[in-house]
Amino acid sequence: MPSSPGDSVRPDPPGACGNGTETGSAIVEFIFLAVLLMVPVVYLILTVGQVQGGAYAVVGAADQAAKVFVLHDDLPTAQASAEQAMHMAVTDLGFDPADAQLTIACDGGCLTPGTIVTAYVQLRIELPVVGSLPGVTANAATVDSRATQKVGRFK
Repeated sequence: MPSSPGDSVRPDPPGACGNGTETGSAIVEFIFLAVLLMVPVVYLILTVGQVQGGAYAVVGAADQAAKVFVLHDDLPTAQASAEQAMHMAVTDLGFDPADAQLTIACDGGCLTPGTIVTAYVQLRIELPVVGSLPGVTANAATVDSRATQKVGRFK
């Protein structure tokens, strides 16, 4: 078959690797960029998950502490039981109870029938991985919640 003018073979421009000898490194570049971009994204997702888990923990801890507090007849036992309930609720969601703080506030005598008792729980959320390093205290956030209960007339 005769060749037409459009079928002519053009020489490669200077500096180009022609004739199938191109040995690019696209895979290496892709892996490098994927790791470089994905590590911060994954870390952000882990941090947001920790904060969300902490938010759930303090809501449950405040609710349980307020419920347990109003069930007791004497103040020291009520306070100790509320602290224990808060620690259990925080521990159940995988947080350190030492990072949580409980404050009880009453609008009158704390165990007088009809009194409104408010439990306020704060929890420091550590950054994932960084918080497990010895001597490093890097907090992602502090979450808090409050719950109220009324001391009943009949116990």
